[in-house]
Amino acid sequence: MTTEQARLGGADPNSVRKAMSVQAPLAVAWRVFTEQMGTWWPLAVYKIGKANAVDAIIEPRVGGRWYERGDDGSTCDWGSVVAWEPPTRLVLSWDVTADWQYDPDLKTEIEIRFIAEGKDVTRVELEHRKLDRYGPRRDEMRRIFETDGDWGRLLAMFAARATEGSEP
Repeated sequence: MTTEQARLGGADPNSVRKAMSVQAPLAVAWRVFTEQMGTWWPLAVYKIGKANAVDAIIEPRVGGRWYERGDDGSTCDWGSVVAWEPPTRLVLSWDVTADWQYDPDLKTEIEIRFIAEGKDVTRVELEHRKLDRYGPRRDEMRRIFETDGDWGRLLAMFAARATEGSEP
């Protein structure tokens, strides 16, 4: 195991870490992640509301909502903005239970860091932490976030969209 794998692999059972280099400038990566989530998030399957989800929205401020919007106009919260530091750091609470229901008291956290690696490349590091808040279902949820539901897969979808968004 390399030092990088050890650092990002997450020996901590209460967190999942993923990282990816995105072929887009820092400002583009930030904008696509925070303002255009509905263009890359797989809303047909990664949603919790009853309606067909048509958008995923992060309100751009500390305390702002993070939610999905349905085709019928309904909204379903996923969490809230804990830290808003454009264009380098975002922390969101993920308040979706192991039964895929919103619970404002859950408060697991997802921190996303955007690090410029030159003019047109951004390293994106994601950590989903405080998984111990799932109690006896922690290991199940960690496995889902690590492999089945896979934050890495979501980051790849984001990276593909961000790369498109940086083309002239």
